[in-house]
Amino acid sequence: MLKEKLKDYMEAHRQEMIDDISALVSIQSDRGTPVEGGPFGAGPKAALHKAMEICAGYGFETRNWDGYVGTADLNGGPSCLDILAHLDVVPVSDGWTVTAPFTPKLVGNKLYGRGSADDKGPAVAALYAMRAVKELGIPLKGNCRLILGTDEECGSGDIGHYYSQVPEAPYTFSPDANFPCINIEKGSLRGWYKADYPEMTALPRVLSAKGGTKINVVPNKAEAVVEGMDRADIQAVCDAVSAETGLSFTLSGDGKVKIDVTGRDGHAAMPEHANNAVTGLVALLCALPLADCEGVRKLRAFGRLYPHGDYSGLAAGIAMEDKESGALTCCLDIFSMDTRHFEGQTDCRCPICATGENVTGVARAGAEAAGLTLDESCTLNPPHYVPADSPFIQTLLAAYEKYTGQKGQPLAIGGGTYTHHLKNGVAFGCEFPGGEDNHMHGNDEFVNIDELILSAQIFAEVIVQLCGE
Repeated sequence: MLKEKLKDYMEAHRQEMIDDISALVSIQSDRGTPVEGGPFGAGPKAALHKAMEICAGYGFETRNWDGYVGTADLNGGPSCLDILAHLDVVPVSDGWTVTAPFTPKLVGNKLYGRGSADDKGPAVAALYAMRAVKELGIPLKGNCRLILGTDEECGSGDIGHYYSQVPEAPYTFSPDANFPCINIEKGSLRGWYKADYPEMTALPRVLSAKGGTKINVVPNKAEAVVEGMDRADIQAVCDAVSAETGLSFTLSGDGKVKIDVTGRDGHAAMPEHANNAVTGLVALLCALPLADCEGVRKLRAFGRLYPHGDYSGLAAGIAMEDKESGALTCCLDIFSMDTRHFEGQTDCRCPICATGENVTGVARAGAEAAGLTLDESCTLNPPHYVPADSPFIQTLLAAYEKYTGQKGQPLAIGGGTYTHHLKNGVAFGCEFPGGEDNHMHGNDEFVNIDELILSAQIFAEVIVQLCGE
């Protein structure tokens, strides 16, 4: 039976799979300055080159699409199924303990390293699904194409470039989320809050503050410099805020006191699993007895819109939820401040019931009432939905049920994948229900090899069902 053949094949190639993932994880591929043949930097370019080398080594026809994406075709048949995965990663912080971020390390059945779970491990699982179908000689009538991108974490300009030249396949899935299947991806609202004010000259004052590196990562580090307060007095406020938030505050210097905040990072689509250092810093600054001025008043108004621990947008007036897609989530992920200006960027993931009026309009009105400016680029990116009863979704769920023995029901997520703007595209794998937190976008990210092996079998089954004779 096909199920047994696929299981035996994947187990026989376990070490090769680990080696291929490790080769990709070893390449630091967060977005950088464009280079020749690498529109998103030298790291993504190197990862794409290595991935194409691996695919070609297994006999697949490959193509590099101007450094944006690379493709590997299972056969020369008509387009039937696209599998979208990505090779770029989010930046790293200094809190890794098991191994260095780009030094992959296998501990038991867990392979640690940045990108192991998001999305290099799943990309290799999809590749091995294609490899198994090919090497087992299973006849197909249509082609499955693996598309490996290099800009998923920073806007997906890579996939836009690709699909401007190639039509969508009849079916598309991305192994960049969860099983059993993601048929709903929430909409998103990302906007810059900005405030300008006369220079803060009276003491005590904030000289500078900053935190956050990427809009879709809840930050675990933030810092500020405060002038005109005794260190002991600042420490007392830090202790109170720490007791309330669970964040850690470290002080250094006198006269001009530097405050370092340490929290717990995580994915912006699930901010409740992190401890946001930026909102903690804002809460601290708002609690300090700073000299009254316009800048301080605007800062405190901003802090009231996005208080620490409010992941639902309740204070901003945009909290909502629906039965199909769940609740809105919202977090402040990037913040900077000096004596004349501050700005912060929020990341909201919005359910199906969200509209420009009840989210964007409310957020803009709240900013105006607080004396802030919400950048005009802040507009709602609509949710994505593929009906649960469609033949495509039912095929995916049937494959999941066949190989896991568990009932499959489609899910909604806050994260966005490559398939968000594709007519018949969904996210499918590689995280299983009830699985251990793999620290995606955080320190000590890992992928469970046993789960990848099972994912590859499920993907192979889907290829056969959708592309087979």
